[in-house]
Amino acid sequence: MAKPQTVYYCQNCGAQHPKWQGQCHSCKEWNTLVEEIISKSSKKTWQSSSAKNNKTKLPKASKLSDISFEIEDRIKTKDEELNRVLGGGIVKGSLVLLGGEPGIGKSTLLLQLCLNLPVKSLYISGEESSKQIKMRAERIQKSNDNCFILADTSTQRIFNQINKIEPELVIVDSIQTLHTEVIESSPGSISQIRTCTAELIKYAKETNTPVLLIGHINKEGHLAGPKILEHMVDTVLQFEGDQNFIYRIVRVQKNRFGSTNELGIYEMQTNGLKQILNPSKILISNQEHDLSGTSIAATLEGMRPLMIEIQALVSTAVYGTPQRSSTGYNAKRLNMILAVLEKRAGFKLGTKDVFLNITGGINIDDPAIDLAVIAAILSSSHDIVLNYRYCFAAEIGLAGEVRPVPRLEQRIAEADKLGFEKIFIAHNTKTSKNNVQLEIIKLKSVVDLVEYLF
Repeated sequence: MAKPQTVYYCQNCGAQHPKWQGQCHSCKEWNTLVEEIISKSSKKTWQSSSAKNNKTKLPKASKLSDISFEIEDRIKTKDEELNRVLGGGIVKGSLVLLGGEPGIGKSTLLLQLCLNLPVKSLYISGEESSKQIKMRAERIQKSNDNCFILADTSTQRIFNQINKIEPELVIVDSIQTLHTEVIESSPGSISQIRTCTAELIKYAKETNTPVLLIGHINKEGHLAGPKILEHMVDTVLQFEGDQNFIYRIVRVQKNRFGSTNELGIYEMQTNGLKQILNPSKILISNQEHDLSGTSIAATLEGMRPLMIEIQALVSTAVYGTPQRSSTGYNAKRLNMILAVLEKRAGFKLGTKDVFLNITGGINIDDPAIDLAVIAAILSSSHDIVLNYRYCFAAEIGLAGEVRPVPRLEQRIAEADKLGFEKIFIAHNTKTSKNNVQLEIIKLKSVVDLVEYLF
């Protein structure tokens, strides 16, 4: 009997090594190599009608002009946010990978999708029993006779059920729990994830059936398993959010059938995830009393314009050492803005505590909110209330100049739709005032903002 072939895989990056060593040469992590047995098997995991024909057609090169192009056939869901993220619906024959932290709502989102679709769907769970999934469906208060539930982890038994049911949509929760008999290693290992995904890709392409996978993430926030997993699938979605807040965001990291600049926003409720079609109205609080230290920024999340509320608190440092704290905003960029205010505008903030918060529990990396951050900080420092109908969209440079930002027309249109009176932008920005009621204020530097508002 031949000795089984073994290799060592890095559990962090998926790099392959012929023998064990303390450090991975690829990602430089220590003690991440795990031995796995690789053995080829003659067992067929997925039988298709085309596989019965032994005569294989060799690929032939074609002219680009001779290749016929047809629009992808998509399955329209009742979830408008998911349709927007996927580029108009689920493409038939595609593989979609959804990643996110534990308890963020990945299983709830895809179970809702199954229960709302009129097509026959199969929900495969390797983490929960059928009764647990039934309890979640009762909580969502949805029922669908076209939704089938299978609690199994073996790909051979899963494909056996798929041949009997013949679903039009397959959901796997999660890819890390599946295992195949072709590879002699434990579920969740590098080789098991890669082989199981390859089997699902072959099934999806040959039967033109879309497959949605749920993936775990590691402690760094990246999808667990080999990096090649993200290259193999057609679409990679990231489900983000803070468990202390009710809002969830679906971002696109990769999409072969649409844009990667879209995102969907949901609200977590007791009966499932609710779509947020107009997030700007929710992210901006309705204040009954005027308070200082609050400003509104016109930002973009992907291709979607949002109006967000920024809160700042500036107070005297009690313990001698000033504190700098930010929630939802880059702390290093906050320190840079405070240095610009002190150097270019003459504000003595070195002895003050500065706290910054972006409401709604979301993280914003858009530099276009710099001007709104400065307005909120100065409003709190002088205890002067800003007009709640003012909004800001500009970047701040190290010289204190106000710099233009991309896709400004979309920001202005969103602010005008929500009834804002004025928007503050950079002076060297070309804008068209067609069908816009709000007033556009152009600024050259931070000093101009101070003179206008304070």
